[in-house]
Amino acid sequence: MKPTLVILAAGMASRYGSMKQIQSFGPDGETIMDYSIYDAIEAGFGKVVFIIREEFAEQFKSIFEPKLAGKIATDYVYQYLEAYTNGYAIPADRAKPWGTAHAVLCCKGKVNEPFAVINADDYYGRDAFHKAYDFLTTICNDNTFALVGYELQKTLSENGSVSRGVCTADADNNLTEINERTKIYREEGEIVFEDENGKTPLPGSSLVSMNYFCFSPAFIDMCENMFTEFLAAKGQELKSEFFIPYAANEFIQSGKGVLKVLPTSAQWFGVTYKEDAPGVQAAISQLVEDKVYPASLWK
Repeated sequence: MKPTLVILAAGMASRYGSMKQIQSFGPDGETIMDYSIYDAIEAGFGKVVFIIREEFAEQFKSIFEPKLAGKIATDYVYQYLEAYTNGYAIPADRAKPWGTAHAVLCCKGKVNEPFAVINADDYYGRDAFHKAYDFLTTICNDNTFALVGYELQKTLSENGSVSRGVCTADADNNLTEINERTKIYREEGEIVFEDENGKTPLPGSSLVSMNYFCFSPAFIDMCENMFTEFLAAKGQELKSEFFIPYAANEFIQSGKGVLKVLPTSAQWFGVTYKEDAPGVQAAISQLVEDKVYPASLWK
């Protein structure tokens, strides 16, 4: 069974200020998602599942269905606050979605094969999709998941600080720890992270998680159980979120299995800030010029 690509596209894009998931960056109006889907098809993925908000469904489908018809199977999952809350009393002022692990939980019944999950607004590079496909088709099982690890120096923004999960792995490439560094930036020729203890240098070669994960369907059931616990502990907080890294860490710490780190040398880029958009457009133009992609992706 071919693996599925799950794309997280239900976020509110609060920092960016618009629906960056469907913004055009390529020469023929391509979104960043288009390049991820193109790379996934080329690597061998058999289906793409978009996690979106239902109010954007028609607009979203009108953009993607015509160009993907006949190229890859598509499906849609709607993330909404009431999903899988089982009658839990959601705070009246809660507007923020429950987070990325809840989004994956919303795939229950739709995704029944090994799958990769990515952000809609991140460019991951062709190598990442080949690494994920190879893992999902040869190694992945209910006790062995993975994340694609990027070199920190290839994931920074020139327009502000970024948050990254800095990974530590053992000799077998099993993840042992993710340290979330919420303020990373370049300063005077080096990369530093800043916290309450001041500034600390980070090697540019440090592997970081960019929210590219590989799971078996068992992860979805695991998220269902964890989400119940999350609601009991943090459900009344208006901005609390149930994130994939949290669920993945629980999987490791509980001894249920291992999370492999799949290193890639690919260049990541994305639109964390509005000011990142011209750089993303330039990077895609260069990839087209270098013949990595055709000028018109779907024609």
